[in-house]
Amino acid sequence: MAKETVKELKEKLLQKKKNAILRMDDAELKACDKFCEGYKRFLDAAKTEREASAEIVKMAKARGFVEFDQKAHYKPGDKIFTQNREKSVILAVIGKDSIENGVNLVAAHIDSPRLDMKQNPLYEKDEVAYFKTHYYGGIKKYQWPTVPLSLHGVILKADGSKVNVNIGEDENDPVFCVSDLLPHLADAQYKRPSTQLIKGEELNIMVGSRPFRDDEGSELVKLNIMMILNEKYGIVEDDFISAELEAVPAFKAKDVGFDRSLVGSYGQDDRVCAYTELMAVLELKNPARTAVAILTDKEKSIVSYHEIGHALVAALQSHSAPVQKITIVPRTSGALGYTMQVDEGNHYLMTKDEIINKIATLTAGRVAEEIVFGSITTGASNDIEQATKLARAMITRYGMSDEFGMVAMETVENAYLGGDTSLSCSAETQARIDALVVSIVKEQYQKATQILTENRAKLDELAKYLYEKETITGEEFMNILNKKEA
Repeated sequence: MAKETVKELKEKLLQKKKNAILRMDDAELKACDKFCEGYKRFLDAAKTEREASAEIVKMAKARGFVEFDQKAHYKPGDKIFTQNREKSVILAVIGKDSIENGVNLVAAHIDSPRLDMKQNPLYEKDEVAYFKTHYYGGIKKYQWPTVPLSLHGVILKADGSKVNVNIGEDENDPVFCVSDLLPHLADAQYKRPSTQLIKGEELNIMVGSRPFRDDEGSELVKLNIMMILNEKYGIVEDDFISAELEAVPAFKAKDVGFDRSLVGSYGQDDRVCAYTELMAVLELKNPARTAVAILTDKEKSIVSYHEIGHALVAALQSHSAPVQKITIVPRTSGALGYTMQVDEGNHYLMTKDEIINKIATLTAGRVAEEIVFGSITTGASNDIEQATKLARAMITRYGMSDEFGMVAMETVENAYLGGDTSLSCSAETQARIDALVVSIVKEQYQKATQILTENRAKLDELAKYLYEKETITGEEFMNILNKKEA
């Protein structure tokens, strides 16, 4: 047999890359363009996870899907859905094969980066009214002052009624914005690194500047804004406590380019996957295997597992303070959730075992993310900082390392002005301290991994419960943890 040439081998073995447009005929291209029109309508109607969830349910009902009933019996071809807290949807088309043989499962998240209003957002400064915000998701902060914003969400009033908010999307609606400095006033700002050109605390949105028509009293602009909101929605400032408001870019999805070959829109990550997944399950008929599509708030699920990771490792170790409360409701500090532990009685000293277990507990949020999702997020940044500080203090201040014993190598300066510390040892000793800190944190990370891996079923059960309830007590947590498997 003649030896094949490199060219022949390439033709035979290697992928032939070709623009997809050149692979399709006119009918296929027309179908693609039609599909994109539906995609753009979905993007415009589904700017938040609540709106996406509502739009998905609307589209599913129009295609014959019915709400799941636990008491019902379903046959092949039946189409069902269930909605969780108006933020996530699961759809299924029942297949001919038993689910014991497996199902076809796809999942995507329907939340996108945005600015969330804090719990008491309205304030006045320099005769301008603002909403205080904290950003959600991975955003380039410097982009947000450059676009008009719309306000979306719900407000739960004291009487139990719910007000849906959507301002800035209609042509005659006002829009909102984040203010920025003029170029000739921004010399100091230009010296910041790009990630800090606009800081998180500078992303508050302007909501008005016209004062209430009375020259007596303070906060007249704020008062005027509340008058407008009260007249339109019947709300008072206390109602913001139970509100969930989000600011997103106010423009609609548009074709991009002379050939209209691209779609420009807010929120395409991950709704580009969510829409294709949704249309695939909506158009499915009589599959062999049951098909399940999950469309969910990804970060809320991650935060649920993260916080339960902390709580579970704390509860399953001795010498740990009891868990009192777990929540995934974002706080005004910017935290997406927290786990509260409170010692019983007066407790002023910490033993070495307690500190070690505290470090394991601090690492457990990141461990849970890695075990469940196979990836990690920035949500553990404060945990990492606290774990590192504790490990270092054990060695340099508390005399808890076998290698250095009761030798102080670090002093606290300005205890009432931030508590900065400085090392008083050689460079070689500092390097050894760094190595011991890394070793301590790694060892506790491995311990947390073992605990959560061995208790994976409880991790899943508790995270699901927290996801649904959003805030749970330590008693609820312990009841589920101690519940025996059936």
